[in-house]
Amino acid sequence: MDERRFFRPAHALAEDIRVGRLGAEELTRFYLERIRRYDGEKGLNTVIELHPHVLQQARELDRHSPFGLLYGLPVLIKDNIDVRGLHTAAGSLALAGRVAREDAPVIAALRRQGAVILGKTNMTEFANYMAPGMPGGYSSRDGQVKSAYGGGRDPGGSSSGSAVALSAGFCAAAVGTDTSFSVVACAVQNGITGLKPPVGALSGKGILPIAHTLDSAGALTRDFQDALLLYAGMGGRLPEGLSAAPAEKLRLAVNEHNLQLVSPEQLQGYQALCERLREAGASFSRICQPASSLGREIMRYEFRQDLEQDLAGGGGPQSLAEIIGFYQAHPQWMPYGIGFLQAALDVSSGRPEEVDYLNILSERERLRAEVIRMLSRYDACIMTGPTNVMHVAGLPSLALRLGLAQDQTPQGIILYGADERRLYAAALTIERFCGGDAAFPQLEPVCSAARTQEPEEPEKKGRTGGQPWLSSER
Repeated sequence: MDERRFFRPAHALAEDIRVGRLGAEELTRFYLERIRRYDGEKGLNTVIELHPHVLQQARELDRHSPFGLLYGLPVLIKDNIDVRGLHTAAGSLALAGRVAREDAPVIAALRRQGAVILGKTNMTEFANYMAPGMPGGYSSRDGQVKSAYGGGRDPGGSSSGSAVALSAGFCAAAVGTDTSFSVVACAVQNGITGLKPPVGALSGKGILPIAHTLDSAGALTRDFQDALLLYAGMGGRLPEGLSAAPAEKLRLAVNEHNLQLVSPEQLQGYQALCERLREAGASFSRICQPASSLGREIMRYEFRQDLEQDLAGGGGPQSLAEIIGFYQAHPQWMPYGIGFLQAALDVSSGRPEEVDYLNILSERERLRAEVIRMLSRYDACIMTGPTNVMHVAGLPSLALRLGLAQDQTPQGIILYGADERRLYAAALTIERFCGGDAAFPQLEPVCSAARTQEPEEPEKKGRTGGQPWLSSER
């Protein structure tokens, strides 16, 4: 069997299913077999739980006329998003008993658009809001996610399970969440495309949070057309008539904050892309939008109140104090400590009317207004060195592929902007100049090939009971 046809972008796979060249069950079986052969504790360790009726979902779709944007496409979901009947634990054994009673709105929207919910992915525990120094992709529930590009490479931040799974060919698309770089940086690290829409564009209900001011679900896909497709499939409203902008009309900013932290090879990739765009008529301006400490302050104040609101009424712990108590009683499950969790408990009362918190939000609004004012002259801004300004301001950001470095590490570029239409139209054009058609990673099987059988119960795994900006990823 020529497996290359299954590695095409999701929009191409969806078209094949619509015209009968490919079946939803056939595609689902392909992904299940790859997960069986290349994932698990001895493999990449990305899929934490498979849906018990995933093949039944696919068969039902094959029996009906095609409908929806994502008809027949198997999608993997990060472990902090509710999928009815599956666990929502954010990678934590403290929450391992929580089973979602209903789908989060973004998942319900995917189902309405014909997606096959394949299962849940591993993630950095509590979306990397657990302790300083915790490796990206580590969780007490399922251990360490590994990069599909091998060599002990960094798999990325908290959405690494979703990103590596997509990179390795375990799904047609994957859903992550992003507070500060978890989708877009994970996309760069894994040679794929990522989109974090503006905060509030997608429902955050049914998603274990860090900070509602900063959080959003996001798309991890093969290319940017797929990212827009998945965004719309989750309930996002794309600008009407969106299409690629003429290259000669592009007005682009280059944020040079922390430029000295960019590696020479990465900088060469940025310069080559900009030169190709300049030759096509695009114009460039240099700007400086530095990183802000407000993001960390907002997380410290919002994490407790947002988390406890989400936990209320569900199974398991009902408060941050109870979660911390679990780790204190089971220190073997916190090898990197719980510094962020403890700080959130010590600093925040969990009440939204705290004066210091309100002052931080006011300062953030002033920063947001200034960032938008500066960006209003441009279609998109290219990030060079690390800055979190787009995340603090709640603006859309995205990652495009730039191919492979000499050491076969994926490279990419992160864009952000003040206006969705202008940013997405620019990205559709810029992607054509990126040269990012990187070879798919070569994987070593962890078990021999065999016919995939449908699981009769939720398949659960795990225990019971690169880029400089990743250092601050959430």
